[in-house]
Amino acid sequence: MFHNIKNGFLRWNAFGRSTPGAVALGAGVFFLIILAFTTFYTVQAEYQGVVLRFGKYIKTVEPGLRFKLPLGIDEVQLVPVRRQLKQEFGFGTPGASNPTQSTPSRGEQEAERGMVTGDLNAATVEWIIQYRIRDPKLFLFRVRNPEITMRYISESVMRSVVGDRTVDEVITVGRQEIESVALEKMQALVDLYQLGLVIDQVQLKDVNPPKPVQPSFNEVNQAQQERERMINIANGEYNKVIPRARGLADQKIQEAEGYALKRVNEAQGEIARFNAILAEYSKAPLVTRQRLYLETLASVIPTLGQKIVIDEDAAQILPLLQLNASQAGKVNP
Repeated sequence: MFHNIKNGFLRWNAFGRSTPGAVALGAGVFFLIILAFTTFYTVQAEYQGVVLRFGKYIKTVEPGLRFKLPLGIDEVQLVPVRRQLKQEFGFGTPGASNPTQSTPSRGEQEAERGMVTGDLNAATVEWIIQYRIRDPKLFLFRVRNPEITMRYISESVMRSVVGDRTVDEVITVGRQEIESVALEKMQALVDLYQLGLVIDQVQLKDVNPPKPVQPSFNEVNQAQQERERMINIANGEYNKVIPRARGLADQKIQEAEGYALKRVNEAQGEIARFNAILAEYSKAPLVTRQRLYLETLASVIPTLGQKIVIDEDAAQILPLLQLNASQAGKVNP
């Protein structure tokens, strides 16, 4: 734009239409335009601006329209503090905009993911870290190439953490613990070196044994998964049978307790009844004895079946016997 204004001003002079006053006015206008364009600047939403005055740090500004000293006195460097950044180790995603996201050559990627575990076995480990710029001043001026330094930190820490564990832990059950421990150690070193970065996540991607022994490891993993499946099935059967048996046992115990309570109550009722009869008997023994005798006969005689009562002078009882079984219901007991 400045070149277009300058060229137009020169063409205006070339045609001889300018005067010394017009030249001064045009130069003043041109200077004011340059002054305006070098005074105001905008910081985007996901950035912070680091203001330098003659190359010396002055301040850090938040997003928005800002003012600075013109004509190159103040310089502003924009730092993406609210952008999630990523670094990949052992592999690389094509087309990445961050030049430090991954190593450029396959040979370097092979060297990154080749590791030795604590039991002296080889493993290939691929991982990523996600991070943000926390302090723009430290990020720009404390360490040269802080993101490359963080790559070295990440690789060193990961080799140390993997080297403290067995190959089975690295490949199977210890992945989450490795991520947690590596994140803690990486952040401690980043803070020690004052890189101005904060690591949000360490995530293991593909973790495998070397290719020559990978089929054997796959068989071992399948066997372990089958073992876990059988254990889960057995636990399921246990959880299904044992509660049922406990429920049946509790039911039997409750039934026995109920039966015992019933028998005790019946016995106590009989005792109370006997005591009541005994009290009445003590008041009138003869009457009570006769009443008990009659009540006993009334309860016993109906259970004796058919009865024939004859006079002591009867010669024979044959006429009184029931000869027709079909008329048995007509004979009075």
